[in-house]
Amino acid sequence: MRNFISERAQSIPSSGIRKFFDLALTMEDVISLGVGEPDFRTPWNICESSIYSIEQGVTSYTPNKGLPALREVLSSYLKQHYNLTYNSDSEIIITSGVSEALDIAIRAIVDPGDEVLVTQPSYVSYAPCVTLAGGMPVPVECTEADKFKLNPDTLQEKITRKTKALMINFPNNPTGAVMSRKDLEAIADIVIDNDLLLITDEVYAELTYEGSHIAAGTVSDLWQRTITLNGFSKAYAMTGWRVGYLCAPKDLCEIALKIHQYVMLCAPVMGQVGALEAIRSAEEDKNSMVNEYRLRRNMFVAGLNRIGLSTHIPEGAFYAFPSMKGTGLSDTEFAERLLKEQRVAVVPGSVFGAGGEFHLRCAYAVSRKQLTEALTRIETFLSSL
Repeated sequence: MRNFISERAQSIPSSGIRKFFDLALTMEDVISLGVGEPDFRTPWNICESSIYSIEQGVTSYTPNKGLPALREVLSSYLKQHYNLTYNSDSEIIITSGVSEALDIAIRAIVDPGDEVLVTQPSYVSYAPCVTLAGGMPVPVECTEADKFKLNPDTLQEKITRKTKALMINFPNNPTGAVMSRKDLEAIADIVIDNDLLLITDEVYAELTYEGSHIAAGTVSDLWQRTITLNGFSKAYAMTGWRVGYLCAPKDLCEIALKIHQYVMLCAPVMGQVGALEAIRSAEEDKNSMVNEYRLRRNMFVAGLNRIGLSTHIPEGAFYAFPSMKGTGLSDTEFAERLLKEQRVAVVPGSVFGAGGEFHLRCAYAVSRKQLTEALTRIETFLSSL
């Protein structure tokens, strides 16, 4: 059968995150810090709104772009919270999670042979989506020395005549790094001077702990060349609802919409109803969850540094990214042995690309009690090396 399988599909790796998650499911007494999923339940008012809509027979297709009411409320929300201006009718598409938004954004702009710069460490699907679209992903390493922010000089070195776009994700998965307005302005100059497009995944925007999130589309003259991706999974504990959105200038949005029409038609209406309720009434719930993540971050990162795993303070998302250099193990060996010997699941940093080697992604989206126990087990493992 291999003769019938696409070479592109064969060339992309399986998810390194899922490998450890699936292995942990076969074991007992595992503390999983592996999957980036909130441990909170979706706020009840969100659930109730969707349940009621189903009871009222709201189970049909929506417009391809998504429910008009959701797009209108979302447009106002983006303006109020991030100073992003997008027309609800022509510049916003509701998608099946941010994953679909990412896919259609890339396919809307990439032709075979185009290069897309991908900041790394980064979420595991970015580079494979570029490959599947016929493009060439080019890693741009964000180093620990730069606090995992994108260095303008490193970016400039990677640009060639084939470069078409830059893809960024801040707050970052897996490092928790955040870019300030000053940081983004330096990147904006390079993007504009080299006539590039920018794809920015801001799904962790609400989970910014120091100051406020700066939307890339509000920096300098980036708006007209920026595709903004976001969604409801992380901030509102709605991972399984699969509701995201893509925002872009009208011409870009129209092309992305054509792809969306053929591959997805529309996001599930039940999820869209829930997302609408999230914006309308779940602000307090969201803030409560963010405050709890902040407490967990402070406790867990301090604990990692105390037991000897050097860890920078993540300013966003819900991941710690400790270094395990000097242990005598690779990050993959460390993660495998930690899981087998101490029943703690983490993800090797190398699966997130350049700059991730000799690090571990630890999601602190579990209770403080579990984080405390995880630290005890990790310390025991370190003492055995």
